[in-house]
Amino acid sequence: MNKPAAKPACPNFSSGPCAKHPGYSVDKLTLDTLGRSHRSAVGKSTLKNAIEKSKELLGLPEGYRLGIVPASDTGAVEMFLWSALGERPVDVCFWESFGQGWMTDIVKQLKLENVTQFKAEYGELPDLSQTNPDHDIVFTWNGTTSGVRVPNADWISDDRKGLTICDATSACFAMDMPWEKLDVVTYSWQKVLGGEGGHGVLILSPRAVERLENFDAGRPLPKIFRMTKGGALIEGIFTGATINTPSMLAVADYVDALNWAESEGGVAGLIKRSEANAAVIANFVAKHDWIDFLAKSDDINSTTSVCLTLKLEADQVKALIKLLADEDAAYDIGAYRDAPSGLRIWCGATVETSDLEALMPWLEWAYNEVK
Repeated sequence: MNKPAAKPACPNFSSGPCAKHPGYSVDKLTLDTLGRSHRSAVGKSTLKNAIEKSKELLGLPEGYRLGIVPASDTGAVEMFLWSALGERPVDVCFWESFGQGWMTDIVKQLKLENVTQFKAEYGELPDLSQTNPDHDIVFTWNGTTSGVRVPNADWISDDRKGLTICDATSACFAMDMPWEKLDVVTYSWQKVLGGEGGHGVLILSPRAVERLENFDAGRPLPKIFRMTKGGALIEGIFTGATINTPSMLAVADYVDALNWAESEGGVAGLIKRSEANAAVIANFVAKHDWIDFLAKSDDINSTTSVCLTLKLEADQVKALIKLLADEDAAYDIGAYRDAPSGLRIWCGATVETSDLEALMPWLEWAYNEVK
């Protein structure tokens, strides 16, 4: 097979940090906060604007809080786990490495004893309907390292007594989120919106706030985890007064990404872009018998972190990945280190469909080169 003539205009297909949005330029960022205190009037105003615009675009229900917190999505998840778990039994659902990491936190670090695990192997989803609505439920919406997502929230009870705690870092802004079913949601800017790393976003329902204000886990909490004072939520966290010093350059970058998302039709527009991208790969897979999705069924197949298996040995897969990078056709598309050997191609909204269309012939060429 001859080497393809055309290459993706942007070969950045990493699953985090992800490609910057089309038309992005550092020169277009509003940088009046640089060199200023994040607690100055301009700093607080910019942080508050980022929070309010995020809430508006996501369509959060009345009473839901959204705050900017340290340490990316990981920090956001762990803030709540350490602050609020222990009041009632916990069900942990996981089918890939990050979900398994939350289970490790809960069992080995928090040392909670009344924990039920719902586990599935890479490519599969556990039976979520077996979870107990009287328990707190911890799960990922989209398994970034497995390419498997939750197809819906029908399994979550409207009359639940426990809290649903959802790591949605590769789902927020790319998939429909049923907010009324979710009490705690986390994400990071560097996924779907292509922002810079280091900061997380924590969304709390009124029920989650009630838990924080009325339950004392009796465990020491580092400063960056503390969200209450004197039994009341520290509201400033959710209005622009961050716990520690954020990068105002990263905040400016995030606001720029939010403005781009708004120009694309908000979340609905971003979902449409992501689904069109995933469809390019689905069409390619349907026409070639040497490549397949890691996900075992279409209804659970991710539309952002698309994971693929190849009829190649692991060393051949590595050679294919290197070959595409050396040709400047695709960067950072190897499967996650704990996942089965294969590819992981980001199909979020910041990736242009035309770039994925240009990549497909290169995949076929590289496969034929290394097999």
